[in-house]
Amino acid sequence: MPFSADQAEVLGIKALGWLAANEELLPVFLGASGASLSDLRDRAQDPDFLGAVLDFLLMDDAWVMGFCESETLPYERLAEARAALPGGQQMHWT
Repeated sequence: MPFSADQAEVLGIKALGWLAANEELLPVFLGASGASLSDLRDRAQDPDFLGAVLDFLLMDDAWVMGFCESETLPYERLAEARAALPGGQQMHWT
């Protein structure tokens, strides 16, 4: 069943919390995204920002596995949630 935007935002917030608690990965996200610690608080309800969080985690299988295992979710749920947030539509190049 596809994610609703609300469900995707909830999963994005959980992913943001997981990322914020990860002392090794959080600085990588902050450096890659240009976000600050205050952005994490201020934009936690912003669907565009949550999409960026999911995009970041989707860059590495180990990150996907780590988050999904912590939430007892199938690995594909992260990509499904990303598709339901702004900018998550799959691109077709042909």
